[in-house]
Amino acid sequence: MRNEKAVVVFSGGQDSTTCLFWALKQFQDVSVVTFDYNQRHKKEIEIATSIAKELGITQKIMDMSLLSQLAPNALTRDSIDVKDGEGGKLPSTFVPGRNLLFLSFAGVYAQQIGAKHLITGVSQTDFSGYPDCRNDFIQSMNTTLNLAMDQTFTIHTPLMWLDKAQTWALSHQLGVLDFIRYNTLTCYEGMIGEGCQVCPACKLRQAGLDTYLNNPNDKAYQTLEES
Repeated sequence: MRNEKAVVVFSGGQDSTTCLFWALKQFQDVSVVTFDYNQRHKKEIEIATSIAKELGITQKIMDMSLLSQLAPNALTRDSIDVKDGEGGKLPSTFVPGRNLLFLSFAGVYAQQIGAKHLITGVSQTDFSGYPDCRNDFIQSMNTTLNLAMDQTFTIHTPLMWLDKAQTWALSHQLGVLDFIRYNTLTCYEGMIGEGCQVCPACKLRQAGLDTYLNNPNDKAYQTLEES
């Protein structure tokens, strides 16, 4: 894979940044695509752009504002509170169709630049109930993209079976734990680095970091970089 091109779906958060560094180890030519869907914090795009520039990575920013019009949610409306799902309902931060559209447009972009590999930071282990983060969806999407565009794309999900502690372990193995800890934006309140420590995203991220730092030699963290 080393001599092939790849495109990373990139938001500047912990997961997508970990995937970016993973991709840089796997592929010679890596670009990122960042989506502007009128998300709660424009700082997300600023952070993604800053990281791409620092790493010398080509970034494509795509206007996906229609998504926020079709699917009002806590990530696109300040009037909607950020909260976990209750009674079997999805969290208020779920954006219907987001990964479906992101991967579709990333595939179109990849075809234009001659890339055959797409990388996304979804995880079925820590998927917060989002149906479009499950492995079944990714496999189906991979097949659909190839059929729709007559291509042979491969969608890579380095974090699919990792919990947050293992994701931190992977970033450590890649030599970028501190970079990701202090330079990425995961917080739903728009606070960079370790965030607000209160919102669901920050709690999940911090719990994973604490678990990893408390036992970094756990055998569950072995050879994650090779997965």
